[in-house]
Amino acid sequence: MAGDSVKERFWETKSLSELDDDEWEALCDGCAQCCRLRFRDSETDALATTTLVCGLLDLPTRRCTSYPQRHELVPDCVVLTPEKAATFDWLPETCAYRRLAHGQQLEPWHPLLSGTFDSVEQAGVSVADQVISAKDVHPDDIEHHILKWV
Repeated sequence: MAGDSVKERFWETKSLSELDDDEWEALCDGCAQCCRLRFRDSETDALATTTLVCGLLDLPTRRCTSYPQRHELVPDCVVLTPEKAATFDWLPETCAYRRLAHGQQLEPWHPLLSGTFDSVEQAGVSVADQVISAKDVHPDDIEHHILKWV
């Protein structure tokens, strides 16, 4: 989960902008909600959430298969920064980055507190069993996978 360089309960003593790379990455609970494909309507600005996830996501582990190169391979891949964590209102309310950006605590099931990534799936907040890979869907059929408009 977290490397030896990650200090215990660092998120309680540092702001998001003060975190080192290991600490920042350790905040990710692996829910993979940020890997869902989303589309914004150019006329209404409504956001569509789909049942599709990025083709780079390994569904069983909910981890990116090309994490270091993800932004080159998928130009629309989310770039999450401390500044954006507070403004990305499409992130789930359970997202550690969003919660900390708004002065809230981590959820009790978060892997940094529970000690296991299994707790994310047990809490029902992961994309497990809810999505399919976009690489398995013809581009003309993507609109059939819209889950909801926000």
